[in-house]
Amino acid sequence: MARTIQGVLLGSPEIMRDYIAAFERTAPHIRLALPQEVVDPEAVTLALAWDPGADDFRPYPNLRLVSSIAAGVNGILASASLPGDVPLMRIAGESQAQMMAGFVTWHVLWHHRRFGDYLANQRQRHWQRLPKRDAGDVRIGLLGAGKMGGAVARALTALDYDVAIHSRSGRNLPAGVEGFSGTDGLERLAARSDILINLLPLTAETRGILNAELFSRLPSGAALVHVGRGEHLIEADLLAALENGQLSAASLDVFAIEPLPQAHPFWHHQRIVITPHDACDSTPNQVAQEVAEAMARMGDGQLPASVVDRHAGY
Repeated sequence: MARTIQGVLLGSPEIMRDYIAAFERTAPHIRLALPQEVVDPEAVTLALAWDPGADDFRPYPNLRLVSSIAAGVNGILASASLPGDVPLMRIAGESQAQMMAGFVTWHVLWHHRRFGDYLANQRQRHWQRLPKRDAGDVRIGLLGAGKMGGAVARALTALDYDVAIHSRSGRNLPAGVEGFSGTDGLERLAARSDILINLLPLTAETRGILNAELFSRLPSGAALVHVGRGEHLIEADLLAALENGQLSAASLDVFAIEPLPQAHPFWHHQRIVITPHDACDSTPNQVAQEVAEAMARMGDGQLPASVVDRHAGY
């Protein structure tokens, strides 16, 4: 019988409460509680977190693992009380990557087949067939590799798109995918990207990477699919690129301020598709399974499979 593990949920109670039942079903030896329900803070060895407060980790001196409930960890890393010597993991399940691949593929098809133009024609009751391009003639540029980038690349190459990836190494990529790295590689990737997809984690190096300079290196009329982090995008530069025709359209799932303010110009822009940071998600059951596996690995003296490199930020 597995040893009982005491855990705490750090974040919005409305979000975190669902995980109690999931762990009871999937990993009953891990008992989670909201902070106000914790009886003995010193007995807590696991923290499950999402955008915790600056002091949220302080009451728990014996943490052995901190886990995000999703792929992102920026909100956790921003907490001043996050212990520096405790492993931090993110959720990196295959189902989450496949969900992202499906979402991105839909948006690639939307831009490739010009469904935005068809929708505009429908509003005008205008019957018009638009010119078509073979998928093999549409060049896709991916910013970011990893599990999600690999899943997206495989989904798009299966549809015969011409896919390339820019990553830190430019190596270990799916079959049939060209790799780029470094500043020069980013410029070369941009120059051959009819549709640019951003899947990057947020770091000091990637903040603001979607800017006027990068947009200017894309082929005229390129499209953007942005599913990374809101702070990657310089919003004014995107609006300018859409206005001058350098970009034809954009799909945006993440924003610097969420929820997106009602007065924001993105809401009414005819060339922007907005979704509410919903490209992919990890289910509470998936989180419970991955965290239970991580705690078991740590019991055997190993680090979690998806441990975060805090210096890199992912």
